[in-house]
Amino acid sequence: MTKQLRQLDRVVIRFAGDSGDGMQLTGDRFTSETAQFGNDLSTLPNFPAEIRAPAGTLPGVSSFQVHFADYDILTPGDAPHVLVAMNPAALKANVGDLIPGAEIIVNTDEFTTRALAKVGYAANPLEDGSLDKFSVHPVPLTSLTVKALAEQSVGKKDAERAKNMFALGLLSWLYHRPTESTLAFLQRKFAARPELAAANITAFQAGWSFGETTEDFAVQYEVKPAPMPKGDYRNITGNVALAYGLVAAGVRSGLPVFLGAYPITPASDILHELSKHKKFGVTTVQAEDEIAAIGLALGASYGGAIGVTSTSGPGVALKGETISLAIALELPLIVVDVQRAGPSTGMPTKTEQADLNMALFGRHGEAPVAVIAPRSPSDCFDAALEAARIALTYRTPVLLLSDGYLANGSEPWLLPNVDDLPDLHVSFAAEPNAPDGKFLPYLRDPETLARPWAIPGTPGLEHRIGGIEKADQTGDISYDPDNHEFMVRTRQAKIDGIVVPDVEVEDPSGAARVLVLGWGSTYGPIGAACRALRARGRDIAQAHLRNLSPLPANLGEVLAGYDRVVIPEMNLGQLAHVIRARYLVDAVGYNRVRGLPFTSHELEAELERVLDDHH
Repeated sequence: MTKQLRQLDRVVIRFAGDSGDGMQLTGDRFTSETAQFGNDLSTLPNFPAEIRAPAGTLPGVSSFQVHFADYDILTPGDAPHVLVAMNPAALKANVGDLIPGAEIIVNTDEFTTRALAKVGYAANPLEDGSLDKFSVHPVPLTSLTVKALAEQSVGKKDAERAKNMFALGLLSWLYHRPTESTLAFLQRKFAARPELAAANITAFQAGWSFGETTEDFAVQYEVKPAPMPKGDYRNITGNVALAYGLVAAGVRSGLPVFLGAYPITPASDILHELSKHKKFGVTTVQAEDEIAAIGLALGASYGGAIGVTSTSGPGVALKGETISLAIALELPLIVVDVQRAGPSTGMPTKTEQADLNMALFGRHGEAPVAVIAPRSPSDCFDAALEAARIALTYRTPVLLLSDGYLANGSEPWLLPNVDDLPDLHVSFAAEPNAPDGKFLPYLRDPETLARPWAIPGTPGLEHRIGGIEKADQTGDISYDPDNHEFMVRTRQAKIDGIVVPDVEVEDPSGAARVLVLGWGSTYGPIGAACRALRARGRDIAQAHLRNLSPLPANLGEVLAGYDRVVIPEMNLGQLAHVIRARYLVDAVGYNRVRGLPFTSHELEAELERVLDDHH
């Protein structure tokens, strides 16, 4: 039959099912096809907080959302246009997020009386009229897959598990996606099990053919490629981008990179990725605990490497004492905190921005560090380079605050020219630096206040190391009150003196009186909300902070230029507290701690309320 081809400018699709249904793989492959086609895109994987939640239950639902468009986009979308629900739990957990008229593709094989009762459905929603405001496509995905694989040399269980590839084939047909990369991926993934490769490829092709031949799908959709600057692109997650940034920092500094890490959600992929890059001088050690991990990293820095440790909030709490030691020793160290919902174990797979207070203040004594935060998955690459620049130049620990939303989300990344990346080369101390021929380990660079970095074993540069207060210049143990005050103030002055870029303001009309100030992963939702307001004729300005310690030198002047400052955060107002205290600005906080990123629509509504109140 002849199918109609309809053009769309954007689509938001959510794949949802049990943890074992392969929704993350399905979403990732659809995203890769979309990236290959040339759309701009943004993704939001959502994992169960429990490792093995009971099958068919609401806590066990895993989902993957992808937003793709023929123009540049900033978020993974607020409300899906399409939901693929592999079971009743997936439908119930996600149907409330859909726009009216959304398409729902339902695996009817799983809508048994028992499965419906498990999630509290008194009647089958496919039959009781509760889904009438949507366009529902009942498809027996499991049985169609098993039937398609009847001639394959796989058992029934493996055949049923391939239903996600049938769904992927159907969606790839429906949205006119290229399929070559998925077929090649399946060959690679199951190279050791040719029968599984053949089964999954057959299931994928069967899903495509089902879309082509069934009367239930009379329309195919196409979203044209988005105009982008010329160059080579790849789809990248925040964790992988951050790992690549650390590798690039090693290349651009000429130093080995050492990662000491203990696996923890959602930071573990940084360890996994860096372990693949030994040829670039990267060493990774999976330590027995968080304290050992940072101890290894600090020891590597002492030995002349870029010492890195990656973790989430609970790990940073354990690493606090060694971060303080690195501050006293004045050695470069990068501490990556991929924030998640807390306190304690909290919701390990959900996102939050609630570690800013800990990053800025969470150590004993006066223990200042540099703090930076990327704004998008691809920006994690540049943030890692910036963290390395500050750590190496100023001999200080740097806390890099990513979060679960950035870590697991993905977007297109324009591959940079390596020669255009910052030169991070440093000079190690090579000879005594005092007129009398002695080595003074705390004789500082007058511009950066950084102390010499002396590699252990360098003749004539032997010096004392440890956490007890150092005497100025000599580094000897000192309990002198005046020396302690001098060293405390000097360490603070070093952080305060770090040169960071000015904050830039996006204020197209120049007439805005309200400024929205954000940091980290709120960049996308804030940007999308401001775009929508400007499209309706409202004047609003936006600024975003990457450097949180020290803050940009022009920030006070920027804040003073607006009548009202709004700070959306996925916490209870941590940056707002800093801004109020530092600049005496009566900032308005907009705060949510739901384990989910902001939607642009909720921010748009809140910002419009502020604009109306201001007028």
